Amino acid sequence: MSEEKLSQPKLPPTSALDNPSSPEFENWFEYPVRVQPHQTDYAGVVWHGSYIAWMEEARIECLRSIGIEFADLVAIGCDLPVVELSVRYHRSIKLGMAVLVKTRMAEVTGVRINWDYAIVSTDGQQLYASAKVTLVALDSERGKIMRQLPASVKDALAKISALNKN
Repeated sequence: MSEEKLSQPKLPPTSALDNPSSPEFENWFEYPVRVQPHQTDYAGVVWHGSYIAWMEEARIECLRSIGIEFADLVAIGCDLPVVELSVRYHRSIKLGMAVLVKTRMAEVTGVRINWDYAIVSTDGQQLYASAKVTLVALDSERGKIMRQLPASVKDALAKISALNKN
């Protein structure tokens, strides 16, 4: 039995996002979070789904910071649903801890918008989770993917892209 435990497969090494102090983490939008009781399990460890909620909150606030209100997108009939999500959990976060959810738009290809995330300690020394999310522009009235992003959204996303390159 103890030999079985020793030979269990291990996770492969993580990507470049392992070092939150690297230059890769410059020019990201930062969204502070303090862990609340309802975001944890019975042991006080953050439930895995809470990370996803924090990422969405950070993305919405990032868009707001450049002038895109999500409510305005809804009003013009443009929704941005998540169509792809991958999360890597590096370390657990516990009740009462403060962390930063860092996000940036990685790439826009047609109507697909790719975002990167890193959830790190407030001093930037610990990486708790890294993720990638892909959104797609959807015409909410017709329920179909748009052929192109609305001009106002395109312009605002160009601002984010310019910020990420500086």
